[in-house]
Order: sequence, then structure tokens, then C-alpha cells
Amino acid sequence: MCAAMAAFLFSSCADTRHRVVVSVAEQRMVVLDQGKPLAQFPVSTSKFGLGSSGKTNFTPLGRHAVAKKIGGGQPLGMKFKSRRPTGEIVPVNAPGRDPIVTRILWLKGLETHNQNTYSRYIYIHGTPEEHTLGTPASYGCVRMRSVDVAWLYDTVGKGAKVDINPGPVASAGL
Repeated sequence: MCAAMAAFLFSSCADTRHRVVVSVAEQRMVVLDQGKPLAQFPVSTSKFGLGSSGKTNFTPLGRHAVAKKIGGGQPLGMKFKSRRPTGEIVPVNAPGRDPIVTRILWLKGLETHNQNTYSRYIYIHGTPEEHTLGTPASYGCVRMRSVDVAWLYDTVGKGAKVDINPGPVASAGL
């Protein structure tokens, strides 16, 4: 029904089944399926701090949604430049390499204070710097292992809610 309605309305139905919760304090992500924990992963948020100020490398807090999904079908480690695959595969923990790899879930802020999230190019994406996961090390995005972000990409749809919280996962009502 959703696909038929989407074709008719020229829009797609939002994923209301899944919710993603990111804990900055724990540097951890929990994926929920109809309110029940489905999976959890180590992540890396900004090493510069938290907030939604423009032209910063802060990770924005609050309620977001997956606005676009980029990279489906690409191999693990595929490097992206301007959201396009470059053809280069970056190995895990390649020295001196920190590009966006594997998949991109581009976020849109749903609250007044984070409404610029999309224009700031804040993503959930893969990183080859997997040794940094579990610590704040990104430039504002939420970084994941390639295998984990590929799973997330295949599991959640556009419109899925993403909550980025400063405290522990439990503070998000889980």
C-alpha cells in the first residue's frame, strides 16, 4: 500500500518502525525495532563538542530523521567525495586516512535548535578509523564501522527517527 500511495503522491512513506538512539556519553548507538532493542554499535561523535552552530564541527543534539540514504550496493570501504563513490576502497585503519566510506545516512534536524543539520552535512557514515570508535573523534558526524553502517543502511528507511542525546542511552527512555 505504501509503495502505491508513494507513486501516487510522489513521495515515500517514512520508516516509523525503526528508531536510532545515539548516546554521546557512551559513544554508543542502539537501533530499535518497534520500540525493542534490535542492535547496538560503538560510534564516534565530534571531538570538538556538541551543538548546532553553523560552520562548526559539533555533533548536533536532539531529534533528527534520515533524510537521504547514499551508497547502497557499494563495497565496504568505498570512499565517497561529495556523496559520490570515488572507486577507491580504503582499508580499515589505513594510516593517515579519514574519509567518509561505505554508506551515508544524511540527517535532517526536526527541532528549531538543530534545523540546520542537513545544510551542515551531518551524516551517519562509515569510517576506516575503526580504532577510534568508542571515543569522540569525528568532525561532527556519527561514525561507525563499515560493516555496522552497511547493516544500518539496509535496516532503517528514510524518515526513521534518530535521537542524539548527550547522556546515556537509558536517558532516552529505553
